Order: sequence, then structure tokens, then C-alpha cells
Amino acid sequence: MAHDFDPQWLPTMVGSTPHFDAGEAWSLVLTYLPEIPVWPQLPKRSHLENIYMQFSERFPGIVQEGERVFVNRERDLNPTLERLYIAYLQGNLDHGAIGPDYAAGLAHLLADRVSFMQPLEAIKGQVTGPITWGLTVADQNRRPILYDEVLAEAVGHHLHLKAAWQEQELRRFSPNTIIFVDEPYMSSFGSAFVAISREQVISLLEQVFAGISGLKGVHCCGNTDWSILLSTSVDILNVDAYGYAQSLALYAEDVKAFLERGGIIAWGIVPAGPQAATETVESLVARLNDAMDLLIAKGVPREALLRAGMITPSDGMATLSPDLAERVLYLTAGVSFAMRRRYI
Repeated sequence: MAHDFDPQWLPTMVGSTPHFDAGEAWSLVLTYLPEIPVWPQLPKRSHLENIYMQFSERFPGIVQEGERVFVNRERDLNPTLERLYIAYLQGNLDHGAIGPDYAAGLAHLLADRVSFMQPLEAIKGQVTGPITWGLTVADQNRRPILYDEVLAEAVGHHLHLKAAWQEQELRRFSPNTIIFVDEPYMSSFGSAFVAISREQVISLLEQVFAGISGLKGVHCCGNTDWSILLSTSVDILNVDAYGYAQSLALYAEDVKAFLERGGIIAWGIVPAGPQAATETVESLVARLNDAMDLLIAKGVPREALLRAGMITPSDGMATLSPDLAERVLYLTAGVSFAMRRRYI
């Protein structure tokens, strides 16, 4: 893994905010995350922006019925599968374009309606990951499409193009791009409810990562087998460190190897929930140092952790009130500032 990006405890966020208006959401982002702004996902604005609908355009056999989206396997999918495969093989990124109805925050940016007040360290986008998307989107019989071999391969190709097109567009604003692959369903890996193998997870993630030439991150907002994610070509691991720092410490050797190859940990130390109302910058900095100490005690060099850290909320903020979402980002920026002042 090779990149010129210096994380220097900079703040960013997962993606979603509770706003209905893209301009209002961008105002919040630019106030607290001016170095690495993120286009905001607005699922309260429209069901088209929820995690399974937002990246569904042009997937073979996709059907929308109200707020439900599914793949109709009773149709002849061969023509649309062929178009997807040709686009994938030829690198036709327009096939992965995300329409303004599906991502008003991104459309607001691409319409040049966002004014940055300083040069950017990077700009961040996100896409729902293949495991989460493939388990959430089902066929007409409500069977997740990830359990269909042909459709599972199509999921990887489809999200590859979504990520690549998005990165291409974000490069208009900064040469340094970060695309997170959001995988909340990885917290269910290994349970009786998710019948997929380690090899399939890695293969699908790598298909999507192959479409990202800048920094590629992965976000999981729960507990998981972190060794799987750390064994991929991911550059940034975004973990809910507020709730699951101890689970990450179980994989100290994997974390150490990840850092040695240039990996970055984006510490989701700010709770994206009601706890944010009572936490302070000081309490969260202490909690973050405790989280790092768990790894240090197991042999991960302190210096490696200190030079490879970023700060984020623990998860998206779509379910919060606008005031609490602002509190979360206020704390995120504050923890970032405190860590930079202490260690940079």
C-alpha cells in the first residue's frame, strides 16, 4: 500500500446526516470538516437515499415498488447483465453514474454549489459495500441476491463502477480522494443469518476496491472478524471505537501488520447517538487513548498508532436530530484538534 496522504488525526465522517436539504447538510459538513469534507447522504429526504436504494440504478433486473427494491429473477436478465459486464470490462464509468434523485448531497457538489474556504487535504465519498448490499437487496422471493452466484458477481462489478465513477467526479475538487465502502452487515459475519465464506467476502470487497485508485476505506459500525477486512488491500479501517475498541484489540497482530504496510485507522470514537449529548472532548480523548492502550499492551507500537490516526463519528447520523448531529460533528472536530495539538 503506497500513498502520500498524511492522516494527522484529521476529522471526517461516515456519510449520512438527518437533513432534508442538501445545502443545510453541506453547511454543517463545511463548518466542522473543512479539511476532508464528505458529500452528505440524506435518507430522510427520500427513500432513494437509503443504503440499499441509493446505489441501485441500472443493476440488472432491479425493480422499485414504493420503498421496496428487489431483483426480479423471473425476467430475462441476460441483456442487462451483458451491458453491465461490458461496461465493467471496458471501464465505462458512466454506467455507474449516481443520479441527483439518489444523492442530492453529491449532486449539490457536482453542480458547483459548494464553496470550499480552504485547500482540501482530501475529499470523501462512500458506497454501500457488496456484502451489505447483496444481503439487503433480495429477489422477488425475498432471497438475498448474494446467494445467487451470477448476481453476486454482478454486485461486485456494479459497485466497482459506482465507486469508480464517484471517485472520478470527486477528483474535480481534490486530487486526494477517499472512498469508503460501508459494510454494516459485516457485524453479522459468522452468524447463522449470514451464510457466506471469508473468501467470498474478500473477493467481493477486492472487486469494488479495484475501482478505487485513491484511498479506499471500509467502515463497519459493529463487531466483526477484523482480520478479514485487514487482510484486504484496504487503506483505511473505520471502526466504531466508542463501542468496539476491545474487539479490535483481539486482532492486534493483524492491526500491527496493517499499520506496517501503511494502513490508517479512522477511530469512530464519537458516539453517533444519544451518548453524544453527555460526552465531552476530554472524555472522548481519554477513551481514545484507552482504546489505543489496548493495542499497545498487545505489542502494537504506540508510534505507529499515533502517526496513522483519523477521527470520525462511530456511525452515520441519519437517525439523529439536526442539533444532536451538529453536536456529534462538534465533538469530532474537537477530538481531532486535541489529538493534533498533543501529537502532531
